[in-house]
Amino acid sequence: MLGGLFLAAGMILSGCKTPEPQGAKFNPRDNAKLAIVTNMSSVEVTNLIRPEWRQAPTNFYTLGPGDVLEIEIVNDVNSRAMTRIGPDGKVYFNLLPGLDVWGMTLQQAKERLEQELAKYVVSPQVALQLRGIDSKRVWLLGRVQKPGVYAMAAPMTVLESLSLAGGTMTTSLSGMTEELADLNHSFIIRNGERLPVDMASLIEKGDMSQNIYLQPDDFVYFPSSFSRDIYVLGNVRIPRAISRQQGGTLASAIAAAGGPNRNSYLSHVAIVRGSLSKPQIAVVNFEDIMKGKATDVLLEPRDIVYVPLSPYRYLTKYADLIVTTFVRAIAINEGARAGGATQPAGVSIGVVNFPTVPAPVLAR
Repeated sequence: MLGGLFLAAGMILSGCKTPEPQGAKFNPRDNAKLAIVTNMSSVEVTNLIRPEWRQAPTNFYTLGPGDVLEIEIVNDVNSRAMTRIGPDGKVYFNLLPGLDVWGMTLQQAKERLEQELAKYVVSPQVALQLRGIDSKRVWLLGRVQKPGVYAMAAPMTVLESLSLAGGTMTTSLSGMTEELADLNHSFIIRNGERLPVDMASLIEKGDMSQNIYLQPDDFVYFPSSFSRDIYVLGNVRIPRAISRQQGGTLASAIAAAGGPNRNSYLSHVAIVRGSLSKPQIAVVNFEDIMKGKATDVLLEPRDIVYVPLSPYRYLTKYADLIVTTFVRAIAINEGARAGGATQPAGVSIGVVNFPTVPAPVLAR
């Protein structure tokens, strides 16, 4: 769900002996005890917002399973009834055996009801009201004041949805208002793809170009700013989140995830750092580290380590793959937890394992 988020640009690993400008590159081997001479190339991907995402949808509300309707045949007060559209998209009213209204507007449903009731009642006129919405929802989870699943009866922007949830959580214990949500790692998923919305720019800087309109079933997540976990993904035995104490270096983090699986491409292990909107990526030859030919790599809190099945060709596409895997794993787990699943269909970050997401083959 993220294919068009990044600009494809070929990047080649290069050695470097002088410090790089801040924000352009990072050196994962920057600890004095772990330092080696070669810096690893990094990439900042471009945040692309489609213009149409900032336009309010003009289509009318359509009915779906779970919506509650009040139906009445005019001049027959005894006919008034509240009915919920069933999982099959059908509504049951009066003498009707079951009328499919899934995907219809209220006006279309009204006309269809009158058409079908005419088989039993002379010239029926139907009054139809929408009394409850359950088929169009957005998910607002994580460090917000009122996390939950919210009905979406009308077009709604990111900020409007956030206001429904009471805004992000903050604290004033230090005497200053501090954000408890990690905006740099917050994200929106639509139809399985991460939308390139920069939450930090939107909420902290007021960049309204990021304030897109949401669609039904969009998933908005704000992780905790206190998280210090390191995430190990890809072709390892137990993809999971690792505590900073348990996985402070690349070797210890991968070991804590059960080690690499057979056929892993260990010379192209990646470390992704920074915000999800503008991540930085370094590619490390972990095979050399395992053989003692290279120094182990120091990791930072919230780093994403990815062990691939195959070599990458474009660094931006590699970053795309890693970020996609990360947000999907988070969304699967948090969505299952919010939905009350007894067996979460994903990971409990820091406790349970990430689901394995196969990596596409990237030509060298």
